[in-house]
Amino acid sequence: MNVLVETDRLLIVEMTMDMAMDVHKNSLDDDTRRFVPDEVFETLEDAKETVEFLMSQYGSAEGLQVYAVILKDGNKNIGYVQLVPIGEGKWEIGYHIAKQYTGNGYATEAVTAFLPIMAEKSAIKEVYGIRLLENLASGRVLDKCGFENFFEGEGEYHDGVYKISKSVWKL
Repeated sequence: MNVLVETDRLLIVEMTMDMAMDVHKNSLDDDTRRFVPDEVFETLEDAKETVEFLMSQYGSAEGLQVYAVILKDGNKNIGYVQLVPIGEGKWEIGYHIAKQYTGNGYATEAVTAFLPIMAEKSAIKEVYGIRLLENLASGRVLDKCGFENFFEGEGEYHDGVYKISKSVWKL
């Protein structure tokens, strides 16, 4: 397992093909369907194709950077944290913790550990957090991780225009 960063409770690691089943299962909860429907993998084959693609992005300075979040207690894959290029040299943070593990601070812990390492590794000075306004839990994570809100209102999000919030984290 290629570990990017370790915290008290988590390992943040590069994806491997043996994680496809966990990626599939972790993507099927109601929160993923509601807030990031393009990250739902209905079949194991869909998840395998995605993991294979994500693995191909490691080492690229411009590509999507997605890392698995592993709970050290039990070595369980509970989600992911990612940096997504959004154009013009800008990056967005993304994260998801499987429903049965939410409410324990894992997303905050993962993002807090991940951001400075990825910013240094990729020479990134700022990262954006864009969420549906109704996703209050995601807003709390961004606040706790030092993101500063700069926009609330109608805006593009995935497949349409919704009420969103935008915030920024600066190195």
